[in-house]
Amino acid sequence: MTTLRVAAVQHDIAWEQPGTNYDRLASRIEGAANASARLVLLSEMFATGFSMAAERIAEDEGGATSAFLAAQAKAHDVWVGGSVPERRNEDGRPANVFVLAGPDGTTRRFAKLHPFSYAGEHEHYAAGTEVVTWDVDGVRVTPFVCYDLRFADEFWRAAHGTDCYAVVANWPAARRVHWQTLLRARAIENQAYVVGVNRVGEGDGLAYAGDSAVIDPLGEVLASAAGTETTLVVDVDTAVVERVRRELPFLPDRRS
Repeated sequence: MTTLRVAAVQHDIAWEQPGTNYDRLASRIEGAANASARLVLLSEMFATGFSMAAERIAEDEGGATSAFLAAQAKAHDVWVGGSVPERRNEDGRPANVFVLAGPDGTTRRFAKLHPFSYAGEHEHYAAGTEVVTWDVDGVRVTPFVCYDLRFADEFWRAAHGTDCYAVVANWPAARRVHWQTLLRARAIENQAYVVGVNRVGEGDGLAYAGDSAVIDPLGEVLASAAGTETTLVVDVDTAVVERVRRELPFLPDRRS
């Protein structure tokens, strides 16, 4: 069995100012690495905020923000992830892409499945089509981005092959109870860890309360944060996932 130390970096975002955000977050990533974290998670669109100005902020795959993640991962010998607006060849619109950089500087990608139509995201960003799971130092990690959290069936599709869901977000304070409740629900119904990483501060007129959290496979909150910048550091243990699923064999009873 394997243990993975995860750092959830709850941070503010300077609106559409990538360089400023890189500078702010570099020290946070270094601090997480110094705390022996192996996987460091930033928020959704951590370099720009949740902006619909796709024509202005979107980057080519492997652009400046992805390069920042790769450089930080390599410099600190850790895994670093967060979402980036990236242009994709198959659609004229970019996608909201969870980019995970490994210690060797290589990157992996997951495109947000459900653009947030309530905010018009679907008009500016294309939807992803595939649920993915990555091996991170022996722990099976399945990424999702913000609004994806509302769609239980996508989490179910990955349940048997995952130990931990990583959900990065810009989830507004107005619906913070939904965020808190859905994180716990996804952990309980899939008997897996859930790491939710949300931003704080204000962006484009919206307030963000943070409420980042790490939930264990029984739905217990192992760590949580309020509305300030902070970093949660928690160990994810595959032996706990295996034990919970063995002692409470609910997953095999699922019919879909």
